[in-house]
Amino acid sequence: MASAATPIDDVTPAPPTTGTHPPRIFRDSALNLLGLGIPLVVALFAIPPLVRGLGTDRFGVLTLAWLVIGYFSLFDLGLGRALTQVVATQLGETHSDRAPLLVWPALGLMAGLGILGGVVLAAIAPWLVTSALRIPDALQHETLIAFYILAAAIPVVVVTTGLVGILTAFRRFALLNTLRVPLGLFTYLGPLAVLPFSHSLVAVTAVLATGRVVAGGAHFIACSRLMPASPISELWDLSEVRPLFRFGAWMTVSNIISPLMVYIDRFFIGAMVSVSAVAYYATPYEMITKLLIIPGAVISVLFPAFASSHRSDPALLGRLLARGARYVGLAVFPVCLFVTTFAHEGLRWWLGADFAANSTLVLQVIAVGVFINSLAQVVFTLVQGVGRPDISAKFHAIELPLYIGALAWAVRTYGILGAAVVWTARVTLDALLLFATAMRLVPNGSALRTRGLGMVAVSVLCLALPIAIAPLAWRALLAFAALVSFAVLSWRVLLGAEDRAGVRRLVGALGGSS
Repeated sequence: MASAATPIDDVTPAPPTTGTHPPRIFRDSALNLLGLGIPLVVALFAIPPLVRGLGTDRFGVLTLAWLVIGYFSLFDLGLGRALTQVVATQLGETHSDRAPLLVWPALGLMAGLGILGGVVLAAIAPWLVTSALRIPDALQHETLIAFYILAAAIPVVVVTTGLVGILTAFRRFALLNTLRVPLGLFTYLGPLAVLPFSHSLVAVTAVLATGRVVAGGAHFIACSRLMPASPISELWDLSEVRPLFRFGAWMTVSNIISPLMVYIDRFFIGAMVSVSAVAYYATPYEMITKLLIIPGAVISVLFPAFASSHRSDPALLGRLLARGARYVGLAVFPVCLFVTTFAHEGLRWWLGADFAANSTLVLQVIAVGVFINSLAQVVFTLVQGVGRPDISAKFHAIELPLYIGALAWAVRTYGILGAAVVWTARVTLDALLLFATAMRLVPNGSALRTRGLGMVAVSVLCLALPIAIAPLAWRALLAFAALVSFAVLSWRVLLGAEDRAGVRRLVGALGGSS
């Protein structure tokens, strides 16, 4: 049994049924982080010329197109995540010959669900364009055609989520990220490449949809090489798919409600304020929430570790949870502090004085929420990993009406700043509920609660203080003092003896290679 100071990549759980191998945890997380992070770096440079080339209104509609693609992928009804769990379990139990009997009918079902999602989007598109959103009259026709193009791509998007789940179950993270990076780059560079020829949303959306289709085909070829195809008769044999529905039923509730709470703020802003306000809100939001790739890279690897150890070695759960949250917090806090301190200056340099004037407070408030949400992602994964997706789903069902009511009032009263405050308040409530639940699920949860929540509270206070301080010099001084204090506390309190020894070895290795 590992000691409490053992790093994540050296923790050795009981033989997992999902096929997770301890020495690969850190390496796979690093691959995921690269796959998610490289497109983010490109986005930082691609978004300013996109805003200038398309104009604020068209760019606001483009951000809505990006979120429509993301939300309608949820017509997979949780089957993508369920495929990861069930296929990985079969592989771990050496039942790999049964995987095709499960995978191909599931993909066929997901294709049908994707078609249904495309039909739904096409049906509501006229209402969205002409009534629900305040899209200028001059843009309504091309926006409607753009939504129809997106609707045609939804089946491919949905099936691709299942294909990603299969590659994850086979632990082909190198291959998965080799496919993920070009798609992420194309999301931003594709529209940018259109600008010399057309500023029409139709052309931009057609390029985005084409990229999704090509990516889906590449994922399909990769999965076909991992397992033989099933006969057409077995494609519609849904008897093997029933376990996926049993496993993913509660997960589906979260998968539908959670992204709705993520994206619905922009629709409220578009309906109650303007499409331009959507751009002022969505641009800093999309920038800072990209930090969630850090917990995302870790939790995709920790999920099978939680699932495999909660019965065979329950004590390991607390150590995995503490270490996962610890490393995520150490990585995310300095970035969020830099953002809350220099938000105005950064936006003015990146997008100009207009965005700085309208989006600074939005960016600062959401940055605080991102830090809290990053830690909550680790806890959320533990709750689902131990087989209790019903808990998080019930929390989301309770939060949704509260969030919608608060959002409607805040946007009407305070505009985009109100939306940012309500979003941060919602993720804070969600984090508190999840932390309280996790403390009951892991042994010795009270010890984790006492030290962990205290550190989180101090960190949030440090992040929020620059929002109330106007002079740049005072903000910079506060940030420096907070970073020094954070480093000292992390070294003395958060990191164990072996963690500190590992840092010394890393510094020594870097010094020796220079």
